[in-house]
This record gives sequence, C-alpha cells and structure tokens, in this order.
Amino acid sequence: MIRKEEVFKIGQFAKPHGIKGEISLVTNCDLFDDVEDPCIICEMDGILVPFFIEEYRYKTDTVMLVKLENVDDEKAAREFTNREVFFLLEDADEEDLVGDMSWDSFIGYAVIDERHGELGKITDVDETTINVLLQIDHHGNELLLPAAEELITAADHENKTLRVSVPEGLLDL
Repeated sequence: MIRKEEVFKIGQFAKPHGIKGEISLVTNCDLFDDVEDPCIICEMDGILVPFFIEEYRYKTDTVMLVKLENVDDEKAAREFTNREVFFLLEDADEEDLVGDMSWDSFIGYAVIDERHGELGKITDVDETTINVLLQIDHHGNELLLPAAEELITAADHENKTLRVSVPEGLLDL
C-alpha cells in the first residue's frame, strides 16, 4: 500500500478532453520524460492508487493531456475531475525534485536556515498573491518566507527538511 510520505503532489486533474478517455492535467512538472513506464497516484476512496500512463502530450506549458490505462471513455475520465495528482518520490530524479514538486508538497517539512538555524515547520502555503509564501510556525508565531527555489540550498525528502539561505534582513520584516 502506498503511503502519503512516499508521494508528492505534482498537480491536479481538470476535465476530460474528448471522448477517448484523455484527461487534462494541470502541472508544471516534466517528470514523465525521465521515467520509462510513468505512473501517477490519485486518492480514491481514501486510498492512494497508482495509474499507469498510456500516453501523454503537452497542450500548453502548464497543461498536459494524459491517457491512463483502462480509462477509455469520457465517463471513466470524468471520475478523475478535480482530483489531486501525486508522483512517487522513489521514481523522481533527486536533482530535479524541488522544481517539479508543488509548493504544498512541502507542508510539514522543517525549515533550517544557514544563519538562523531551525525556523520551524511549514504549516501552509499562501498562493493568493503573485508571490507564493510558505507559512512557517516559528515558536508559535507565523513566519512568512517567499517560496523561491533560489532560497533553497537542499531538500531532504526522507527526513522532510528544507535547508534555505534567507537573505539578511528578510526574517526581520
């Protein structure tokens, strides 16, 4: 059985595309290009279930059309509408992982700064503004940190830690 700690969110299914079972997947990752037999994970009735990808193609920079095995018509594809899509951590290339993970996949990670030490755990992600912010519980206070790959120096997915290098003065705001 697949556990939540073994996967990370890569996007969300939108609506079916056409009548042959294709589904629109809103994502910013290109992980499928690096895997021989790609599969995605969806939560179905509270259980994480793998689905193998028969074929896929890019519609735009952020939308892929995905055809899953045994999903052969629009009715079957509609079952996936608005479902979150996950990918197995073990199938992802460690070097590309941070750029392919959605920011809310980091909820629960401990954030450790090079100069200030442990800042706390990520409790939420604020995507309401153009600049995405990580909400960190810092000794009972909310700390907001820009979700920027440039600030991340290392990510340890096994231990759920994110090492960052926060510019001087940013934490004082």
